[in-house]
Amino acid sequence: MHLRAALFDLDGTLLDSLHDIGAAMNHALTTHGLPVHPLADYRRFVGEGVRVLVARAVPPGRQEHHEAVMASYKAFYDEHFLDHTRPYPGVREVLARLQGEGVKLAVLSNKPDAATRRLVEALLPDVRFGAVYGERSGVPRKPDPTAALGIAAELGVAPGDCAFIGDTAVDMDTARAAGMYSVGVTWGFRGVEELQAHGARALAHSSDELLQALASAPRAATRP
Repeated sequence: MHLRAALFDLDGTLLDSLHDIGAAMNHALTTHGLPVHPLADYRRFVGEGVRVLVARAVPPGRQEHHEAVMASYKAFYDEHFLDHTRPYPGVREVLARLQGEGVKLAVLSNKPDAATRRLVEALLPDVRFGAVYGERSGVPRKPDPTAALGIAAELGVAPGDCAFIGDTAVDMDTARAAGMYSVGVTWGFRGVEELQAHGARALAHSSDELLQALASAPRAATRP
């Protein structure tokens, strides 16, 4: 394997977390007398941070509710983030395989940093991640490449020797902006068309295909 590091998105890539995110937001909306959404709608709402999630979930013209809804969402999610969230099938095996081959691993999410770390610690405790970051104050969120490039530097790996694996346009745009090899997973919250439209270098429909995509990354792609 030519790649020396693999950076993973969290929600929709490593973890199937949609149920808990949607339930927490619907609870917050109900608390403030606002209409709720079907769980499937949250596939389009997530991926760009909690403020964007709130803005998409709250009806247009009701911006005065944003801060209160966000506070209610965070409080409920903090207590229920492990009710249904689990790693996707084969994820643990992929991470173990990469770890065994000496590939450095990291997580970069637009979920708040504390929640990102709690989920990784709770559900992937045996994985030796070199870096785990969510959205942090003062650091632009994906698709800005700043955080991804910071992780590469922290791991001591050139961006061109890194893969960025995710399930949304945001992740593919991040990979391209950072000069990393982009792999889109189709089991997450979006679909093949979005991933392809945003420049996915490879697609994976299963954990086995993800390993194949990473193993077959062309050497030229890892050293532009």
